Amino acid sequence: MNETLTKTRTTELDDPSDSVPRIGRAMTRMRMMTGRRLIGRLAIQSVAPDLELSHLDVLDAVRRAQENGEVTVGAIAEMLRIDPSRASRVVSDMVGRNVLRREASQADARRIVVVMTSLGKNLLAEIRAQKLAFVSEVVRDWPQEEIDTFSLLFEKFIGGYEAIFLSRDKDTPG
Repeated sequence: MNETLTKTRTTELDDPSDSVPRIGRAMTRMRMMTGRRLIGRLAIQSVAPDLELSHLDVLDAVRRAQENGEVTVGAIAEMLRIDPSRASRVVSDMVGRNVLRREASQADARRIVVVMTSLGKNLLAEIRAQKLAFVSEVVRDWPQEEIDTFSLLFEKFIGGYEAIFLSRDKDTPG
């Protein structure tokens, strides 16, 4: 199978006139690989073997949401596009595993917010470390100039992708 992937990748690179389709094919290959969630599985194995991959999604939602202030279960549900009752169950499970904790809001004591524990922060740090190690290994033999150029172009591509995604996703059911 790896031979087939390598052969396909080499053949695709032979025709420089089809850059946009090549990007699309590369995105499909990347989606298939990221769907296996190797980095997340490695981080869980290192820090908290009893967690599930869905816990990482919630943890990442908490990380992103806390940039805008306090995090509620409703905010997590909205970010993950899941039912609030499902989000509540997963958060409860993570509270029970000491990855998250609930506490009273500083802005409104009647409201409960979700915060990361030190275990949650350690897990996020391990995910980041695994990701950086993985990317470093991929570009290990690249000249520094190519790494620098790719990083800027990839960030630009993802920014554009994200902008289109967000504008279209809000009106798309599911």
